[in-house]
Amino acid sequence: MTETDQRADLGKDIMRIFNLALLSPLLLTGALAQTTTAAPAPTATLGLTISHAGVRPVVDGSSKFFTGSAKVEQLFPVNAPSRVSGGIVTFAPGARSAWHTHPLGQVLIITAGTGRVQMEGGPIQVVHAGDVVIIPAHVKHWHGAAPDSSMSHIAIQDNLDGDAVDWLEPVTDQQYNGGK
Repeated sequence: MTETDQRADLGKDIMRIFNLALLSPLLLTGALAQTTTAAPAPTATLGLTISHAGVRPVVDGSSKFFTGSAKVEQLFPVNAPSRVSGGIVTFAPGARSAWHTHPLGQVLIITAGTGRVQMEGGPIQVVHAGDVVIIPAHVKHWHGAAPDSSMSHIAIQDNLDGDAVDWLEPVTDQQYNGGK
């Protein structure tokens, strides 16, 4: 082996040692993170609450607040100090909410089907799975399924002094059909 080859090998060895020195704290941290010592359950340590799918009750939406068949599943109630609550609403074709407002606004995440959303004085907007609707505070609006499709959405809203929604009058068939 020539002197040049020996120097190249020495340089490679030095780089390996340097890299090992840099990586050892990371490797040690990763190894420690994977140890199997018993740790307290996350729910006991962090106060986590897990609401499992399939065990939450699903109730019929009240005819005071919905026209047609709507199913409501509360995903999570307000849990102080948070003011946020959320649920899944599934509308049968043609079903819709009554006109209503939210004191701090609402976010709808359309998860299935095709639906309609309208704010007072505005056009009916068509929404599809994957769409997100952001409704500002105090804006009078309604939402529901299209005439020929069911629609599900996750509704998330802040509560103000225990109130998340102010229900108003039902949406008429003429309003639902765009004045026709």
